[in-house]
Amino acid sequence: MSARLLLVTEVPVQEDAFDQAVKSWQELHAQRPAGHHLYRSLEGHTLLELRPLADLGELAAFQEESQAQWQALAPSLAGDFHRHVHEFVEAPKDCAEELPDTPYIQLRRVEVKPPVIAEYRAWRDRTIFATVHAADESEVFLAYHSLLSTEPGVLFVAGFSVDPARHNAVFKTPAYEAILEEVREKYIIPQGGEGGLYTKTYARIGA
Repeated sequence: MSARLLLVTEVPVQEDAFDQAVKSWQELHAQRPAGHHLYRSLEGHTLLELRPLADLGELAAFQEESQAQWQALAPSLAGDFHRHVHEFVEAPKDCAEELPDTPYIQLRRVEVKPPVIAEYRAWRDRTIFATVHAADESEVFLAYHSLLSTEPGVLFVAGFSVDPARHNAVFKTPAYEAILEEVREKYIIPQGGEGGLYTKTYARIGA
């Protein structure tokens, strides 16, 4: 069953130090095995860690590990760590473990106008989730909402094994383009711009 709380950590890495950053992070994981997964971005020079949390109390225990991450990774980084905690809402396609056990994931963020969140959730059942249910390419699809984050709103975590281009084709049809147009018009906070609706793809490291 998917994680009830999800800690998402992403950090930009210097291009010429990427392999060293991966090695350093994997060494930290070996010292503290805790069910976390490490990924590399397919669109830029960033690393991503997904970590399930049993409760917010685990953040206090994570403080020591975050300091170890800083010490080990700082020489290879191009920017600071971005961390967000998201709370589970529902799973159109759940996973057996706390995190998707797939070679690829996508993070899809939507910042929704708070007054219409209930309407939006009913709408996404009929549109986004219906598309996911009908697509064999989509193995896992989890819906979270920000709990502690500078990027508030909905976070979808999608897991898949097929080539990313094949998976993405599911969401590039005329029918799905109409869904995106509708969500922009009705539900997304206007001042969010394209930042209020984005998709990022990652490949798992060491799976």
